[in-house]
Amino acid sequence: MESNLKSRKVSIALVQMTCANAKAPNVEKALSRIADAADRGANVICLQELFHNQYPCQTEDHDRFAEAEPIPGPTSELLAAAARKHEVVIVGSMFERRAAGLYHNTAVVFDTDGSQLGMYRKMHIPDDPLFYEKFYFTPGDLGFRSFPTRFGRIGVCICWDQWFPEAARLTALTGAEILFYPTAIGWLPDEKEIYGASQHSAWETMMRSHAISNGVFVAAPNRVGHEGELQFWGASFVADPYGQVVARAEHDVEETLIVECDLNSIDTARTHWPFLRDRRIDAYADLGKRFIDDE
Repeated sequence: MESNLKSRKVSIALVQMTCANAKAPNVEKALSRIADAADRGANVICLQELFHNQYPCQTEDHDRFAEAEPIPGPTSELLAAAARKHEVVIVGSMFERRAAGLYHNTAVVFDTDGSQLGMYRKMHIPDDPLFYEKFYFTPGDLGFRSFPTRFGRIGVCICWDQWFPEAARLTALTGAEILFYPTAIGWLPDEKEIYGASQHSAWETMMRSHAISNGVFVAAPNRVGHEGELQFWGASFVADPYGQVVARAEHDVEETLIVECDLNSIDTARTHWPFLRDRRIDAYADLGKRFIDDE
């Protein structure tokens, strides 16, 4: 029996690249990778977290605030022009200067005509050794969002957000069919030998679980290479709505993954594994509490 469903196959590209310690060459490289991905048939292209420079948060350095830009601004306008030129959707994570003393880690989404569909400001801000993001970024205030693009509805969260099932769920509940996670994660030098494999496995497993529990595609572009004391572990990947990794980049080289996603498979997955149907929304009020004390 032939299906009456119209084909909804979308090619997504994840750009995994090294970064120089200067904005201009990184932006130029990203634009070149976008053009190449478009030539290879990509419809939606996602860059890694803070793609326009080396990761700034290994130290608490006031001089690094000078790297931030308003949105719209010079770099976001270049992304908009690239989206329009190549007729692709682009997701770019940027260091946003919102106002004096107010900065965010912000993903901007552009549709194929170069129009800005919206922004997502990173909600969960870490403060760990070599990841001192609380010094730089104010937590997001736009909530969890998705954006209707020419090639389907996409949701965006950023790096540390990927560890929180609530973020994935709430983004999926807005209608997102693909969850993108622009990422900058790597190994600390004194931990890689003992914990490196398990750390990477936990990172990937967590996002695969989001794909399964929400019946969506999950795509995570990570940066790669050594910056300061960190070795970013690459391994950008795409998981389907069953949590299967359909493509994965290497740990130690620049790479652009291009993966075809059949958005019709989302309905199939959700009707066979009906987690959204069986949610007990009447019983989850305590999720709004920090901790549930014994009574």
